[in-house]
Amino acid sequence: MSTRTPHVLVIGAGAGGLCLAHGLRRAGISVAVYERHRTRGDGLLGYRVGIGPTGSRALRDCLPPELFRIYLATCARSPRFFNVLTQRMRHTASFPLRPDSDPVDTERSVARMTLRQVLLTGMEDVVHFDRTFTRYAQHDDGTVTAHFADGSTAVGNLLVAADGTHSAVRRQYLPHATVRDAGTVNIATRIPLTAHTRALLPETVRRGISLIFGTGGVMGVLHVMEFKWDGDGRLKPDVASTDAALLTDWPGLRHDPTRDNINLVVWSTARRFPADVLRRRGGDLLQVALELTPNWHPTLRELLRHADPDSALPIRVSTSEPVPPWKSSTVTLLGDAIHTMTPGRGVGANTALRDANLLRRHLVRALTGETTPVQAVADYEAAMLPYGFARVADSLNRSGTNGDDRMYRPVSGRLALIGARGYFRVTSRVPPLRRKFVDDFYTYRGEED
Repeated sequence: MSTRTPHVLVIGAGAGGLCLAHGLRRAGISVAVYERHRTRGDGLLGYRVGIGPTGSRALRDCLPPELFRIYLATCARSPRFFNVLTQRMRHTASFPLRPDSDPVDTERSVARMTLRQVLLTGMEDVVHFDRTFTRYAQHDDGTVTAHFADGSTAVGNLLVAADGTHSAVRRQYLPHATVRDAGTVNIATRIPLTAHTRALLPETVRRGISLIFGTGGVMGVLHVMEFKWDGDGRLKPDVASTDAALLTDWPGLRHDPTRDNINLVVWSTARRFPADVLRRRGGDLLQVALELTPNWHPTLRELLRHADPDSALPIRVSTSEPVPPWKSSTVTLLGDAIHTMTPGRGVGANTALRDANLLRRHLVRALTGETTPVQAVADYEAAMLPYGFARVADSLNRSGTNGDDRMYRPVSGRLALIGARGYFRVTSRVPPLRRKFVDDFYTYRGEED
């Protein structure tokens, strides 16, 4: 990797790869992003992700200031409560969350498709669509060539794998790195937010994130997403003038079909699902969710019945096995390409953004001559591997994302459910414990490990 004219190849236009690309370009480092999807609207990008302080800090550091303000304006209304519910919609606990007055130090509700449109803004000359990566070749002169399925190639000084859980770069670079089945399956649904569906929810649920601890080892999470534009894509009349000015001129809204909705995800151990669940779609998949939840409150089942069939998606949860350090070179990895983690609380997205910001900082040091390029990569990897796999372990052991969790066992599962509900009930009622829980809600994805 030359220090005179560095050029970075990023494989994958997900949040981490695009965040890195913005940060590098702002620093004067040439970058190109290669994405296998054919257009900016393709791919599974429509569901909620929680961006905490770590992710927002990375976006603030990497994006142009006006684009960071657009990011803030395009977030859904921030949650005001973290609720723990029974399957009968009884509140076990409810924790008031911080207001979203601070641009970084809060929980942001983000639609994945909307975030992608934000990150693609102004990058038309950087992002190349319909380019499926197949392999790379490293050369003695310090360059690396990426090869694509259409026969084209690209040459750079560093290749960054940001191509997700099934990373083709990782398969070649670290063939011993494994991603395994975590043993759980999610059915994700999106319900249009209408007068009817809104009226079904009590205020704390409507304005919060709600974790559902159901009996029989069936879990759920529910969150209402309300944006600054209506069902026709027009700005709502109560939008602040500063946000209205930003969004009126933002071209990304033309490419974003996201509208107000309720995200409802149902999950359990894979043993509870039909063997062919990953092949099911539409109403057939929604029926699986209804069959898993016969004792859930009529409100929750009514929401499932109103879900958009095209939005229903089965997800087999995966997790990475830790990888020993390797000798650094002109290839590196970030996000799910190296440390795939279970989906709870947006940990994967925040960690990918954290990776991007950290790699940017180290590459800028190399550009200014403070270190060599390969040493910059080595310094990044030395920090990224420990915190990345610490987050993998944390996410696997939270809220039943591990199929071996005892809450899925016939007898001990009932005791585990009682214990979990008891923990949240006591924590929410004891002020010092409640304050610590809320602080931990934001610092779980913090910079210190």
